[in-house]
Amino acid sequence: MKTSVQGHDLYAYTGGKPFNPAQPTAVFIHGVLNDHSVWILQTRYMAHHGWNVLAIDLPGHCKSDGPPPHSVQQAADTVIALLDALQVEKAALIGHSFGSLIALEAAARDAQAHPGRIGHLVMVGTAYPMRVSPALLEQSVSAPFKAIDMVNSFSHSTLAPPPSALGPGTWLYGGSKALMRRVLASNPQANVFNIGFKACDSYNGGEMAMPQVQCPVLFVLGDADQMTPPKAAQSLIALCAKPKVVKLPAGHSLMTEAPEGVLQALKDFLKT
Repeated sequence: MKTSVQGHDLYAYTGGKPFNPAQPTAVFIHGVLNDHSVWILQTRYMAHHGWNVLAIDLPGHCKSDGPPPHSVQQAADTVIALLDALQVEKAALIGHSFGSLIALEAAARDAQAHPGRIGHLVMVGTAYPMRVSPALLEQSVSAPFKAIDMVNSFSHSTLAPPPSALGPGTWLYGGSKALMRRVLASNPQANVFNIGFKACDSYNGGEMAMPQVQCPVLFVLGDADQMTPPKAAQSLIALCAKPKVVKLPAGHSLMTEAPEGVLQALKDFLKT
């Protein structure tokens, strides 16, 4: 589904179901050099169990038009504008990595304009501050394929996913590298790899945003995550009024390494 947001078409995967204003809405926000497909198992389940699903491609990524967001704040404005465009009355925001910071910022901002609209916030594979090494920032420009290899080495703790994720025997590293190369190639005018990393690295609004969040917050963390180790989320957890923490046996790519665990955490949390 495409929706005009901030003057450009924004794509959102809906799980094969039409948007139903009478249902609650779950917005899924991907991380750097990813797209909506990283949420495929979780979104398909929710779309068939009473939820509108909007798994977006961020602007300038794959099926979405417009310039890519250069900051967490810009991306959060896009998420809020999407909710406004579709006149969503009740939503859950679910973000991974870069997307988790976007979801946090959007929940904090929307609490001021539309108190109660965001009923749940889920931060998957998160950290604050979300620093990116200078070497990786530089290589995302000078040697992006090498940087992609590095990111995937740090993001995975297993070689093949459970059968419920992408199919028996799927090579997680190869699938993720292919996706990241495809996302990078989707925008010849802008290096969404470097832009996304810089947005993560420069975001300093977490201490202000988290106390403004009025809804319950779920942190889903990978105990073998080398990109955003669980200890790097503690500063946000400490600032959260209603935190719930779930740790899973996975690296940074939790949605494919621990797909059932992520889905179960979402199902349990969104029932509250």
